[in-house]
Amino acid sequence: QVQLVESGGGLVQAGGSLRLSCAASGLTFNTYGMGWFRQAPGNEREFVATINWSGGRTYYVDSVKGRFTISRDNAKNTVYLQMNSLKPEDTAVYYCAAGKYYIGSYQGNYDYWGQGTQVTVSS
Repeated sequence: QVQLVESGGGLVQAGGSLRLSCAASGLTFNTYGMGWFRQAPGNEREFVATINWSGGRTYYVDSVKGRFTISRDNAKNTVYLQMNSLKPEDTAVYYCAAGKYYIGSYQGNYDYWGQGTQVTVSS
């Protein structure tokens, strides 16, 4: 019943921008914190950003601070990741996740996951 569907991935040049979207259904969206994670080939999945149920608190991994912005629109059941000043090391599959009243980086506390969307940054 619960679905998280990511979109907006693609191929961009270094220094460019991309906006990812995650549309949620089958859950009470405004009771869930949301997170973005990414996984590059040969690497473990890593935390990128998280936002609490209301959008009032956010946290980011150090490597994306000042470049990425997480936001949410509870009326549209959607969370976004605005990515600016992209670098080749940002290349990865990006995943959206939902956790009941959770905000944080621990993957085990997220209840639902999307299928992922590919982001490729060329040099």
